Amino acid sequence: MKHTDEKRQHPSLYLEVCFQNEEPRLPLHTSIVLFLLSYCECKSFKVFLVSTKPGSSQSLESQLPESLDVSEAHMEFLPQLVKGCRLPAVLDESGRLCRAGLAVVLRHIINKTLEADPTRNNVLALLGFKKTCLKACAEVSKWTRLCEIGIPSAVEEHLQNPTNQYQQLPLSILTLERKLAEPVRVHNDDKIRRQKLHEQKQNEKNESPEGEEQVDVDSKPEQLPQLCDGLELRTALAKLSVSSVPPLTTRENSEIRKVKTSDLPPLEHVFAEGLYFTLTDVVLLPCVHQYLCSLQTHSARTLHQLPHLLRWYSHVQEVPGVQQAANACGMTLSIPHVPTSSPLGASPEHNPTCLLEQEENQEMTTQLPFVGGPRPTMTKLQEKGIEAAFAPHPCPAWTLPWDSLPGAINPTEGKMSNIRAVRKRQQLNNLVAMVMQLAKPGYIIVDFCSGTGHVGIVLAHSLPDCQVILIENKEESLVRAQSRCTELGLKNIGFIQANLDYFTGPFHIGVALHGCGVATDMVMEHCIQARAAFVISPCCYGFIQNAVKFTFPKRLLLTSLRLFTPVLTVLFQEHMILCRFADQTAVQLPPDRRLIGKQCMGLVDLDRSWAAETHGYSVQVMTMEPESCSPKNNMLLLCLLAVS
Repeated sequence: MKHTDEKRQHPSLYLEVCFQNEEPRLPLHTSIVLFLLSYCECKSFKVFLVSTKPGSSQSLESQLPESLDVSEAHMEFLPQLVKGCRLPAVLDESGRLCRAGLAVVLRHIINKTLEADPTRNNVLALLGFKKTCLKACAEVSKWTRLCEIGIPSAVEEHLQNPTNQYQQLPLSILTLERKLAEPVRVHNDDKIRRQKLHEQKQNEKNESPEGEEQVDVDSKPEQLPQLCDGLELRTALAKLSVSSVPPLTTRENSEIRKVKTSDLPPLEHVFAEGLYFTLTDVVLLPCVHQYLCSLQTHSARTLHQLPHLLRWYSHVQEVPGVQQAANACGMTLSIPHVPTSSPLGASPEHNPTCLLEQEENQEMTTQLPFVGGPRPTMTKLQEKGIEAAFAPHPCPAWTLPWDSLPGAINPTEGKMSNIRAVRKRQQLNNLVAMVMQLAKPGYIIVDFCSGTGHVGIVLAHSLPDCQVILIENKEESLVRAQSRCTELGLKNIGFIQANLDYFTGPFHIGVALHGCGVATDMVMEHCIQARAAFVISPCCYGFIQNAVKFTFPKRLLLTSLRLFTPVLTVLFQEHMILCRFADQTAVQLPPDRRLIGKQCMGLVDLDRSWAAETHGYSVQVMTMEPESCSPKNNMLLLCLLAVS
């Protein structure tokens, strides 16, 4: 193993090493990254294994591909941007752009591989249709959350504490099993489905009507993964350029062509997202492999409940390069033996299907559709003395010296219209004015959901004694922001491409311009956890919905902090009506409609502010000046009353 004192010539990839019973081991997210590096044969990174004990990586060498340049790094001495993120993380050559989080890092590895060799079509195919595989962040995509967080976390928990988990499948594993059992819809699948119908009819003609031996699934469960292999698998492997696979016929007979699309047989899953091998399969393979190996050792009878997962596991092993990549990472892939013992009983406490249905039903009951207008809810609140209230703006006429600022700071650099650029400058005036009042030399200021950096770049230029960090999950936006900062010569700014949950570093002020939906609430949560002040302009109230970390309303369900009396309960559906009408503030709408929208905005943000006050914050909800700068012109200013 080498150490970190060498000059960085490639982007640095930081992977975690953890300990179990004082023995070092690779957590699943590290194993997944190493497997992808091996599969892609990617050598574009300097890899660091990060732990708290020097020399702990020596015993892990069998799990490290020999082609990688791997060194050790101590957690305490990581670069500051990396230290503020959950691993895995990649720091670029400049040391100023950090990419963090499993999906973001994996997609970056694929992109770097293609930069080095654009002919790697098998690597390009990992990004899936329209190159969107695992691109949606886990906060908004259930599928990304399941693959990036749910299944790795469940398997990690299972591996670390297996004694009480063999009687019941983790719900995330069961969700994947159900997903694999669903019919597949892929782009332009009509031709494949007609070919499948053709083959089914051919098989019916070739089968003998009598004396045909039937396959008993229960008597030969070890053959289960091969039972449904057919056209779908051949199609999937053909796309992977396996020369021995026969191509599909190019034209069906007239009988097949006349069949309605709705009557064609469905396609079955070959891989996690359908017919084709993608990044999702790369994420799942190390997880499923370790989980199945554990079940094989301790409770093999549970495998009876995972027929589709077993079939998927066998299909992945047929992908060219997978076995070789797995071997390089110390994974010996094989088809697990399924014993003939009967599966577990169907009692609710041992039936994972029952538990999953209970969870799905509970989720449905909290996400019921809502109908009607906001007036009944507003009247209910008014009867309890609760109305939208807006604090006066402390400096409504304050403005940045736009005419004397460098051109790269001006929002027109983002190629927006003149009218929109004027409004954007007005919005920036409001947020920057509030931050300037709060900031002190040495403060760390985080621009959440930063986009191309309109807010953060102005702050970095205006507050040279402060450190500014831009956090955004869209790579294109951050690359543009980094280019603008290079042009300006700013040194007090850093960039993190990550979902909000992957940023864990300390900071003093959080700022966000038009945080969409629950993004506002997520940023507020980060600021509260960091005991930081906060300036935000919310947006897209209609996208607010119950999430993993939040349920709405936050405080109108409980007790008014100002009245110290019980507040009439506001149901989730009623709160969603307020959120929906809070979006009706566009200038094209009638004035009375806009007024109701503004009042709904105020009530939703009042609920947010009361929730923050329970954590020791003083909160002001005010209107940006001038009001015409944005239909979503609310601004929340949160100051910690007493810093501990």
